[in-house]
Amino acid sequence: MTARLPEPDMQYMQKVLLEMLAIPSPTGFTDTIVRYVAERLNELGIPYELTRRGTIRATLKGRRYSPDRAISAHLDTIGASVREIHANGRLALAAVGCWSSRFAEGSRVSVFTDRGVLRGSVLPLMASGHAFNTAVDQLPVSWEHVELRLDALTNSLEETRALGVAIGDFVAFDPLPEFTESGHISARHLDDKAGVAALLASLKAIVDSGLEPPIDCHPLFTITEETGSGAAAALNFDVSEFVGIDIAPVAPGQQSTEHSVTVAMQDSGGPYDYHLSRHLLRLADRHEIPVRRDLFRYYHSDAQSAITAGHDIRTALLAFGCDATHGYERTHIDSLLALGRLICAYLLSPPVFASDAHPEKASLERFSHQIGEDVQLQPETRVPAVEDVVGDKP
Repeated sequence: MTARLPEPDMQYMQKVLLEMLAIPSPTGFTDTIVRYVAERLNELGIPYELTRRGTIRATLKGRRYSPDRAISAHLDTIGASVREIHANGRLALAAVGCWSSRFAEGSRVSVFTDRGVLRGSVLPLMASGHAFNTAVDQLPVSWEHVELRLDALTNSLEETRALGVAIGDFVAFDPLPEFTESGHISARHLDDKAGVAALLASLKAIVDSGLEPPIDCHPLFTITEETGSGAAAALNFDVSEFVGIDIAPVAPGQQSTEHSVTVAMQDSGGPYDYHLSRHLLRLADRHEIPVRRDLFRYYHSDAQSAITAGHDIRTALLAFGCDATHGYERTHIDSLLALGRLICAYLLSPPVFASDAHPEKASLERFSHQIGEDVQLQPETRVPAVEDVVGDKP
């Protein structure tokens, strides 16, 4: 009989999600949200340390210290920065993270200057239907064709500079969260604050249950995932398996849904680890957690950044299903619950390979099998015989 999993507290999950959405955190401007998550870990009694820039590396103690695992969600979001001050006092923007200006148009934003915060709106260069009529529809979609109108008394470059605005100032986009009775959650920046909320709720469930994981786990909260480096420098040297937590696009051609958790099999960095991914799928099946397999073509994660940095570890990716990723995003409480339950199942499961604790002792005898050799190597060859190709020598 399968042991009952501790259930994530969904009220707690939604509370911390809403509180995090209220904290602007575009990549490079994450100090406040780092402090917020550190406070939540203090409440749970989970010790942590900070890297120089602010990645949180926590430790959930297990019965054994090695091999240990890590699980990661990122605190940073997409956003923008001031690229130029136009002659009319409005601001040109550069994207922080990879996203389309189509999703920025019409947004209310905060500009963080060295003197304080200014409010404004992001608009297309032709922003008046009464002035430009159908010409508005002909404007290209690019960051070159939008500008930030400040809610301040300025009509010139000099007046905007006098407000304290400078090149490189961070611009954060309002999240506009809405939690509906249908269970849907709509907001900007669910990527990856919903993943962070699911991880925190799962850690709380395990702590409250009194269950002891079989091995140490290091929950990581990274701050540069949207710009590519993520967990590259955040891992302990003895971590052998690493699961990232992120967003799964719900769109035509994708298999993810807003009512299940997704195990990503591959992204733009290549396939995830065969054994760790299937370990997660088996856990979902054992605990009757709704799960999908998917492949993400235009996507990067903390897990892949660790591989790119040269870590010799197994990686996998868990994700909540979300519509309109990097736009005005929407998920459902079903997907966050499934994600939280699978995180609990994973943290309470044994390591995929206990022998990974000693990579220096790796040998062919201890090496893994993906499928049986008798299946993979069929007895009848599927290539022509050499003599059939080259023929007899003259």
